[in-house]
Amino acid sequence: MQSYDVAKNQFADWGVDTDAALKALSHIPISMHCWQGDDVVGFEKATGSSGGGIQATGNHPGRARTPDELREDASFAFNNIPGSHRFNLHAMYLDTQATPDRDEIEYDHFKSWVEWAKSIGVGLDFNPTMFAHRNSDDNLTLSHPDKGIRDFWIEHGKRSREIAARFGKEQGSACITNFWVPDGYKDVPVDRLAARQRLENSLDSIFEVELEDAHIRDAVESKLFGIGVEACTVGSHEFYLGYAIRNKKLVCLDMGHFHPTESVADKLSSVSLQLDELLLHVSRPMRWDSDHVILLNDDVQAVAQELVMGDLLKRTHIGLDFFDATISRTTAWVVGVRNMQKALLRALLLPKSELQNAEANLDFTKRLLLTEELKDLPYAEIWNEFCYRHDCAHGRSLIKDLGAYQTKVAVRG
Repeated sequence: MQSYDVAKNQFADWGVDTDAALKALSHIPISMHCWQGDDVVGFEKATGSSGGGIQATGNHPGRARTPDELREDASFAFNNIPGSHRFNLHAMYLDTQATPDRDEIEYDHFKSWVEWAKSIGVGLDFNPTMFAHRNSDDNLTLSHPDKGIRDFWIEHGKRSREIAARFGKEQGSACITNFWVPDGYKDVPVDRLAARQRLENSLDSIFEVELEDAHIRDAVESKLFGIGVEACTVGSHEFYLGYAIRNKKLVCLDMGHFHPTESVADKLSSVSLQLDELLLHVSRPMRWDSDHVILLNDDVQAVAQELVMGDLLKRTHIGLDFFDATISRTTAWVVGVRNMQKALLRALLLPKSELQNAEANLDFTKRLLLTEELKDLPYAEIWNEFCYRHDCAHGRSLIKDLGAYQTKVAVRG
């Protein structure tokens, strides 16, 4: 494309190889989350209750109601996203006519997902589902004072890891298995330590069986607060960071799980000094963890730049976490993943050595000039070339294709 050649030369003037950037981007998988496609409902035959800080807003027509519908929607989304990616399943998205409770799930209940993933060339990641169940009504699971309830969720965690490890073995790449626990208190507790000791002991029980790194990577995810747990979240950032370091687990940094003034981008380098691998959940909070579809905004760009500048891409597993039912769910997927890719591309197109040298030499004037002048480069032309090379639409063509698909699925009701 002639416009790409012109843009390529402009970047070359800054010492940037656009072809190398496009090649690098094509090898960065983004894990697209299943729960955007059906408003975090899942496919259990008997689901118990809802809750645990999970709330999807809106009633846009076309929600996936079955595993087949969700797979159809996800396949469409992947066809409109350049590159090769992954799909992130929650344990409540089983595909079976059986009615297992959470502590009875097995690999066969998810086998169809593995077959589908292989057929379209995506990897699978996995998450235990410790919300939307009668045993999470108190907003306490692994830290519950009732040993019977703790044991139920411990068994669920163990079975989730076994399923995930089988995923990894079948697909030939490690399944990232993320533990997010909704436990906390609506009002101020008097004994935080006891709850955190119970959580720690429960996690130790879940992880006591060592599984092959080639098949599974365990991650733990913190949160500042949520609906019904405004006063105290048992699994705080400090709790999980310490647990991950001591037990050699991945820590998941979710962009919506911190105070609005905190920067997840700033945390990446610090955490990377203590852990070999990281898990990143990219989301867009408004006021709190409201999980809006991510934009190509400063926060996302800062995260991407930190990953590139710190050489953290090979050590960081990138996933998305949002659920918006006020808009087309497939469009939300496509826009979200592509925005993460756009942010990474912009970071890959920076003159890394020149920027780092200016900072190392304390030439902050040059650093400022570089960062501001670089904003005027034609990034869109490089992105359009990336889409062209992967046979993906962009611009008005993309809008037309996404609109047509939404019209098709809207009749689901």
